Amino acid sequence: MVAQLKTFGDFDTHFNKDTDEITADGVLTVSKEGREKAKYPEFLPQWDPNQKFPPLKFFKHEDPGLRADPGFPNLLPKDGTQKVQRVTPKLGTEITGVQLSQLDDRGKDELALLVAQRGVVIFRDQDFAKHGPTFATNFGKHFGRLHIHPTSGAPKDHPELHITYRRADPNEFDRVFSERVNAITWHSDVSYELQPPGITFFSVLEGPDSGGDTIFADSVEAYKRLSPEFQKRLAGLHVLHTSGDQALNSRRAGGVERRKPVSHIHPLIRTHPVTKEKIIFLNRPFSRRIVELKQEESDYLLNFLYNHIELAHDLQLRARWEPNTVVVWDNRRVLHSAVIDWDEPISRHAFRITPQAERPVEDLKDLNKEELEIGDVVEAISNLK
Repeated sequence: MVAQLKTFGDFDTHFNKDTDEITADGVLTVSKEGREKAKYPEFLPQWDPNQKFPPLKFFKHEDPGLRADPGFPNLLPKDGTQKVQRVTPKLGTEITGVQLSQLDDRGKDELALLVAQRGVVIFRDQDFAKHGPTFATNFGKHFGRLHIHPTSGAPKDHPELHITYRRADPNEFDRVFSERVNAITWHSDVSYELQPPGITFFSVLEGPDSGGDTIFADSVEAYKRLSPEFQKRLAGLHVLHTSGDQALNSRRAGGVERRKPVSHIHPLIRTHPVTKEKIIFLNRPFSRRIVELKQEESDYLLNFLYNHIELAHDLQLRARWEPNTVVVWDNRRVLHSAVIDWDEPISRHAFRITPQAERPVEDLKDLNKEELEIGDVVEAISNLK
């Protein structure tokens, strides 16, 4: 079988029973020292074991990029002072001179279109942090129903914000590398959900002067690199995605489980509703098996596709976190990984806004259909017998 990485238990989204604290009312929080030193305490995570949410239900999603003016007059006005530079020819754009917090709804629609087209867009000199968690939450709602993570920390009264918080503890570096020689873990956020995220926002509030970058890989370009015959072989295949290991890692760390673990089947090749491009939709942490194949066949094909995407540096980019940077990516199109490469006792604190998108489909004629049987885990189990 494909080896599953011990991933999320080693990173910075779960409660750490060795260093964090529990309040008198049972809420899990970062340490007192961490709270006192935080530059943005209003964004610090907490984990309330009494906070429970029901299973997520299907909803029809209209991508805001479909409403956008392709000339980007509201996002990138011709008389503006913005600077736009491609990071690589096919993936990634860096923009200065545009303040995301000032965009109206038309500008947000155009942002969604640009992110769909470029995969990753890096915005410098943003004031997102100073507006606080309520603003961030309301901003994200324009792009879809906000995802509430089942195990990660969130600011008080803002469960829709996903917080990553690496503690300023010298032991953190050793904890990450105690069982692995590198910490690179390519993934697509919460792909196990029935409707995984689309346009995703990430802002680092504080971190090291250098290091802690995020790397991205383009699954659209990865699909285009395959031969036509190989592309045909991938058509019609489906992959089982599950949150089981992530939930287990949270429990082992003494953390929470706001919703029960879920599993869903998604097409191996999905079609983007805005660009109409084909995407290889899988990742090591959450993808488990191609349901139409026998176990050994599935392992062989999954490993080939993982390596194809992860090792091809010519379809990847590296985003560097300058102060006040916000990176927006299309979680349908790109995989990403944190880079844990600094061992100084410096905290790295960030928040993610995670709007959900459509249920993945291979054929857009099936877009927004709730009754697709292949997405039912019951059928997945039947196919695996």
